[in-house]
Amino acid sequence: MSLSVGDDLLEMEASAHTSAIATGFKNATFAIVPIALVFFIINAKYFKTAKDEFTEILLGLFYTYIGLIIFLSSVEGGFMELARILGEGLRDSKFLPLVAFIMGLVVVLAEPAVAVLAEQVEDVTGGSIARKSILKALSIGVATAVMLAIIRIKSENFALWMVIVPGFLISLLISLKIPQIFVGIAFDSGGVASGPMTATFILAFCQGVAGNVADGFGVIAFVAMMPVLTIMILGYLYKKGAN
Repeated sequence: MSLSVGDDLLEMEASAHTSAIATGFKNATFAIVPIALVFFIINAKYFKTAKDEFTEILLGLFYTYIGLIIFLSSVEGGFMELARILGEGLRDSKFLPLVAFIMGLVVVLAEPAVAVLAEQVEDVTGGSIARKSILKALSIGVATAVMLAIIRIKSENFALWMVIVPGFLISLLISLKIPQIFVGIAFDSGGVASGPMTATFILAFCQGVAGNVADGFGVIAFVAMMPVLTIMILGYLYKKGAN
C-alpha cells in the first residue's frame, strides 16, 4: 500500500515537472521565435550580416532560448512555490519586515536587466556614474519597496496610494533639479528592477505572507516606484558633489 502511494507521488511529481517544462518551452518559443524571424527576414533583405557575426548571433539566440526555457520551467516548477512557502512560514515573525528588506537587497542584484543597465550607464558616462552606485541605489530602493509592501499587508489602514502618489510626486519635483541623464536612468530603473526575478519571487513571497485574509498585491507597484525615487536622490547627491 505504501509503495503504491509512493509511486503515485512520484508520478504526480514527474507530471508536474513535465508540465512546467512544457510551459517554459511554449513561453520561451513565443518570446524568441517572432523576434528571430523578424531579424532573419530583414537581415536577408537589407543587413546581409557577415557570416562570422551571423554565427555569433545564432549562438546567442540559442543560448537565450535554452536559458529562457530553463528559467521559466524552474519558476513554474518550484521557484514561486518556494517563495510562497517561505512567506507563509515567516508570516507571524516579528523580523518579517527586516527579512523582506534583506530579500529586496539581494533579489534585485540577480535581475539580468539591472546588471545590463548599470554597465551601460557606466560605459555611456565614461565611468563618472559608477556601476556600483547604480546597483546600491537600486538595491536600497527595491529593499525599501518590499519592506513597505509587507508593512502594508500587515496594516489595514495602509493604502497603496499613500506611498505611490507621494513617491512619484517627489520624484517629479527632484527631476527638475538634477541632470537629465539621471531622470532617464531613474525611470528606466523602475522597469528593470521589476523584472522576472522580482515578479516571481517577491510577489509570491508577499502572497504567502498575505494568505487568504489580506491583499498581497501592490508589491510590484512599490518596486517600480522606489528605484525611480532612489536614483533621483542619487542624481541630486551627484549634483551637490559636483558643485
